[in-house]
Amino acid sequence: METLNNFLSDLIPLTEWPMFILLIGGGLFLVFYSRFLPYRFFGHAIAITAGKYDDKNAKGEVSSFQALSAAVAATVGLGNISGVAIAIHDGGPGVVFWIWMTALIGMCIKFYSCSLAIMFRAEDSEGKLQGGPMFYLTRGMGKFGKPLAIFFSVCGLVGFLGVFTANQFTETFMSVVQPAETILETSEINWKLGIGIVLAVITSFVIFGGLTKIARVASAIVPFMVLIYLVAVIVVMAMNVEKVIPSLKMIITEAWNFKTVVTGGFWGLVIIGIRRAMFSNEAGLGSAPMYHGQSKNDEPIREGLVAMLGPFIDTILVCTFTAVVIILSGAYLQEGSGIVMTLNAFKITLFDYGDELLMLIVTAFALSTLFTYSYYGVKSLSFLTNAKIGKWYNVFFVVMIIFAAVASLELVKNLIDLSYALMVIPNMIAVLYLAPKVNAATKTYFTKMKK
Repeated sequence: METLNNFLSDLIPLTEWPMFILLIGGGLFLVFYSRFLPYRFFGHAIAITAGKYDDKNAKGEVSSFQALSAAVAATVGLGNISGVAIAIHDGGPGVVFWIWMTALIGMCIKFYSCSLAIMFRAEDSEGKLQGGPMFYLTRGMGKFGKPLAIFFSVCGLVGFLGVFTANQFTETFMSVVQPAETILETSEINWKLGIGIVLAVITSFVIFGGLTKIARVASAIVPFMVLIYLVAVIVVMAMNVEKVIPSLKMIITEAWNFKTVVTGGFWGLVIIGIRRAMFSNEAGLGSAPMYHGQSKNDEPIREGLVAMLGPFIDTILVCTFTAVVIILSGAYLQEGSGIVMTLNAFKITLFDYGDELLMLIVTAFALSTLFTYSYYGVKSLSFLTNAKIGKWYNVFFVVMIIFAAVASLELVKNLIDLSYALMVIPNMIAVLYLAPKVNAATKTYFTKMKK
């Protein structure tokens, strides 16, 4: 495992600048190219999500709300609770500011990419309607898009494994139920292996049921658990109200610390923020278009506006709340990274019972994330082969849950960071190339709305 980890660590720096240019440079271009349209029609996006414009006769498998819930289920989870803690551990409080900036840009990227998911969707080998990067790459860009679509799908076979979620859930369980200091080294692996097996079995019951079952479970779990999490965070902030503003000030001032101790200096800090933001809301990654492409919606722009809400919910709201609790509690100054840091923050601020509460929330988030991620992998393998073979990805997915439970956080983090950075490249090339088609469809859509 150490050899693999070192190999991944050597490759990651090579992907940083292509990712930065396409995600931030390309995203900023889309913000101005759209004339800030996604932000101007935020209220309209909420109305669409609430079902005001649903069309019962539209093609697709799930409603726009279910598609958003499923996509958010994959992002509002351990990426927000654990991922933001890793970011603060690696880069300090200032990294949160760059997570915000990337998320705001990400809202516009999601608008374009998920509009394209409806615009260029097609039927698979079983006759089911599909959408996502591989389809707008091949149908939108023609023969030039085919190699990029294959590259995206191959990277997705690794990137869409639930290894980070399984790893961090295991750490949560170990820290809360069986504190590390009471575990003998010889039994620690057995504990983790057991947790991984149980998690794999539970996940299997849902993911082998297909998209409709995943979406139904996700739309039931996610809103409720997000609400509980937000209530817990608001209680913490209310009890420490005098520390909230200083914590937010620290985020902003440290974001411009040119003498930061982060490896790579100031740009290293920015890169950490971009990576963790992408892991948090997946804007530019190309995963959300796979779900939104299944929506019962024949209007691309309408679906793009719904998808735009994802980064706002999971990063601007949930990540910020998590970061404030970590900073005001002082947990970011203690040893430990990932979920352990967040657990310490909640334990300090919620009468020593916060870690148990967080464990319950993490359990729901972990399961919903695993359910939704498996579907992304199935679609990737289905595109490379056919829909029948694609379903076998779930077997590989379940086995890798067990592997992730016993693997190190560093290995899992490097594996995901590299896969995600590589997937951004073909997806953002397609989104930027096809952006004029989205703008043309936007003009048509709002002309109809006025009439």
